[in-house]
Amino acid sequence: MSDIKIIDLTPKNIADYGVCGYKDVKKHLELRKKIEWFKEYYPKGLRIKAILSKKGGYQGMLEYIPGKYAHRPVDADGYMFIHCIFVGFKKEFKGKGHASLLIDECINDAIKKNMLGVAVVTRKGPFMANKDIFLKKGFQVVDSAKPDFDLLVKKFDVKSKNPKFKSNMTDNLKKYQKGLYVIRSPQCPYTEKNVKAILKSAKNKFNLKPNLVDLQDSNAVQDTPCAFGTFSIIYNGENISYHPISNTRFENIMKKEI
Repeated sequence: MSDIKIIDLTPKNIADYGVCGYKDVKKHLELRKKIEWFKEYYPKGLRIKAILSKKGGYQGMLEYIPGKYAHRPVDADGYMFIHCIFVGFKKEFKGKGHASLLIDECINDAIKKNMLGVAVVTRKGPFMANKDIFLKKGFQVVDSAKPDFDLLVKKFDVKSKNPKFKSNMTDNLKKYQKGLYVIRSPQCPYTEKNVKAILKSAKNKFNLKPNLVDLQDSNAVQDTPCAFGTFSIIYNGENISYHPISNTRFENIMKKEI
């Protein structure tokens, strides 16, 4: 553990460390947008904890924010809400308990700020953490959403009201009944990658007029029809992707849809 330290990313140093594997501000538009978003929400309580190794460098991170501003379609006001957690860009740093250390950092911060507890959305599929690490830390599943999302919470007082997924997610699909929609938010830097290619393929290969929906704030994200919140692709009222995908994957999906 002596080789590992946890640091706080701030508006002043985030460009020095990068996020989610993106390190070059000049090269990566997704990193620039993430930094702009980070600076907007940092005063509202957004925090990113990064795991650094003397030997391996940047090896993981955890991002959390007060539930009022959660970038997921959840009712979690009063709770600290974890957006994402990742550890181990290199295999030798996986399975070392570093994720647990990061979660502890969030829990301790939530206690200091007199929050009701800590909440997080997990899933069995890709792009989000599995719930197992949180169950081991005393979290409990309190709600679920299609196709494989769970909402977990660690409450500091058992009498506190549970967080929950927004009840209008299904109804919100009605806004996207006709055509193709790509919905995204800069909270996740991967929502930038592949989108231009997807929009181009939709137009040129499938003769569609795609609609790109850039979510402007946490309220807009909380009003989306997908539990992932910050990205989804909807075609004729159906979620066809619940997380960022490659253009090749998009084309394979659409070949089955059309």
